[in-house]
Amino acid sequence: MMDKIRKGDWLVVCDGRKALILENLGDEMFPNLHTVEVHEQPNPSTAVQGSDAPCRLHPATGGSRSSVEQTDWHDEAERAFLRELAGRLDAAVSSGETKALTMVASPRALGMIRADYSDVVRKALQGEVGKDLVKLPVYEIEKQLLLSGAAK
Repeated sequence: MMDKIRKGDWLVVCDGRKALILENLGDEMFPNLHTVEVHEQPNPSTAVQGSDAPCRLHPATGGSRSSVEQTDWHDEAERAFLRELAGRLDAAVSSGETKALTMVASPRALGMIRADYSDVVRKALQGEVGKDLVKLPVYEIEKQLLLSGAAK
């Protein structure tokens, strides 16, 4: 859950491929979200990114073989994208672009990005909402947050 979104606070809506950084130009009762930045990363499927078959390891002794799991390039790209986003949020809070922010992301993306929050971001974080709203238009994000009571 999250606290109220005050004027000037940032709402960061993201998943592993896209992030919307929105600023509340309204007040706590009537948020008026405006886009500050949009970050997108093209992320083709793992099959396209790494088409090699899994390797086989041959031990020095014995006749058994071991299969090595193929790298999930899609997962790695998402982690890198969220790590970069966490760095951008750290810079924004450190420079005074915003004093407070709220994260709205799928539970999976929240789990990934939490590891990359700096102390500065952790202190500025007003809350987290485990919803995947990044594909919605801004007015619909406002509506979803108001309906769920997250913005109150």
